[in-house]
Amino acid sequence: MYKYDHIDQTLVDQRVIQFRDQVERRLNGTLAEEEFRPLRLQNGLYHQRHAYMLRIAIPYGLLSAKQLRTLAFIADKYDRGYGHFTTRQNIQFNWVELEQTPDILAELAKVEMHAIQTSGNCIRNITSDAFAGVAADEYIDPRPVCELLRQWSTLHPEFAHLPRKFKFAINGAKEDRTVLLCHDVGIELKKNAAGELTADIYAGGGMGRTPILGSLIKQGLPWQVLPSYLTALLRVYNRFGRRDNLYKARIKILVKALGPEEFARQVEGEWANLHNEAKQSKDNFTQLEWERVAKHFTKPAYQKLNAVSDEVVLASAPETERAAFARWLERNVKPHQIPGYASVILSLKPHGTIAPGDATSAQMNAIADLADQYSFGELRVTHEQNLVLADVEQTQLLNLWRAAKNNNLALPNIGLLTDIIACPGGDFCSLANAKSLPIAKAIQERFDNLDYLFDLGDISLNISGCINSCGHHHVGNIGVLGVDKDGEEWYQITLGGEQGNDASIGKVIGPSFYANEIPDVMTSLINTYVEQRTGDEPFIETYRRLGVTPFKEAAYKNNGKHSKGAIA
Repeated sequence: MYKYDHIDQTLVDQRVIQFRDQVERRLNGTLAEEEFRPLRLQNGLYHQRHAYMLRIAIPYGLLSAKQLRTLAFIADKYDRGYGHFTTRQNIQFNWVELEQTPDILAELAKVEMHAIQTSGNCIRNITSDAFAGVAADEYIDPRPVCELLRQWSTLHPEFAHLPRKFKFAINGAKEDRTVLLCHDVGIELKKNAAGELTADIYAGGGMGRTPILGSLIKQGLPWQVLPSYLTALLRVYNRFGRRDNLYKARIKILVKALGPEEFARQVEGEWANLHNEAKQSKDNFTQLEWERVAKHFTKPAYQKLNAVSDEVVLASAPETERAAFARWLERNVKPHQIPGYASVILSLKPHGTIAPGDATSAQMNAIADLADQYSFGELRVTHEQNLVLADVEQTQLLNLWRAAKNNNLALPNIGLLTDIIACPGGDFCSLANAKSLPIAKAIQERFDNLDYLFDLGDISLNISGCINSCGHHHVGNIGVLGVDKDGEEWYQITLGGEQGNDASIGKVIGPSFYANEIPDVMTSLINTYVEQRTGDEPFIETYRRLGVTPFKEAAYKNNGKHSKGAIA
């Protein structure tokens, strides 16, 4: 993984000193809150419903065991013993004290971490495939490009005050595991017929109040010119993006208003101006820059092993453990590029105990130990709010499963109904209209039978506590959105969303429900799917074949009476 050089370390250290001074001035009253707010936001510090929340960047989702142990230390010393991994591969601490935040940033700087640009109207943390560098279907390891663009965008003076926040996702594999089309800019890396690295650029995607899938605006862009092309794109957005209306400020509104073709034409015009100013834009990447960064993403010291069949791996478990181990192998273990290795997903979605995406400090330390023992001291964060050990020897899978199970990290529900994506919601977030976590807990408790979940197969369920859609409810096969009606919490259901190569935006099925109705609504939807599916047809395919009507009728047949009540 990337290692800081002197420039990186100096920048982060100086940022800590700068923010410490800003916090001291805020505390002694010489810096007003309206002046402090933009300063703290660009250091990832929010003021939430009950306390300050600090969002820490995990660039393209890559962590070392040492860094994770530091996060565990921060959780214990400065928070309440846990952290929350987000849909953008960051981690949040929800109970920090303002006066302690510079000390937290100083601890992060010791292990090459920071919170810069995790908030504010700037380029946010760049996300990518959690299986980058090891995925069996990968065209190109996207991490060097992610790192180059991270360095290009960090504290970029021209893009520090955009009309609204701006998010990149970068994919380099056949399967899109980045929700690429739902980002302000999605970059798909490929190699052309000559073996040269190129990028297809998608712009104008996003969820929130107006969910839109991004449009292809440029194909076959040489990787070297990504900075100048993206500079042109951001200049067009900076010039024409709405600043008079918070809800219409994202680039998706601009691309929709202009049309993708006109937006692309304007970007091309601005790009041509850049090249007229300098024959070869000084912003463009060079081969020397690639080599400087790419050397940090070489393959670890893999052993020369033979691939092991699933049957042989399963046979390594005694009969008493085999059924449970088989479930875990099926749902939590993914193929690897290197013979004899596999990638393993550690579930952060235990049924009904902690919130989706939360990890206690004890679990973080345990996962760091597992990473050191089984995966070259590295791990990944997925946008589904789970963690990945990317490089596990197949012959060690049984031992890893046992160790993960001892730390409540081995639930075999990856991709199943209870592998819920959820934002912190009204329990924490001051923007939320309704609570997310009690709804997730109630659904997990209702569908707590693993045999039944395995029979249902892949179903994505995403929950957001407000229209900002931090829980990605728009792209869940089933989405739940918390809404406020006259001071009461209600929940709107969407169906038909999907992420990946066949991405789609879910549609609202009708009037919203009370919190205490949601488990019954889920039961009605799932029962309809079971009754109507053909063979092993996945939920999303059954929905697309039948349309919304049978699901809607089932959801409202015994629910939607709007009886008072809430889930505690």
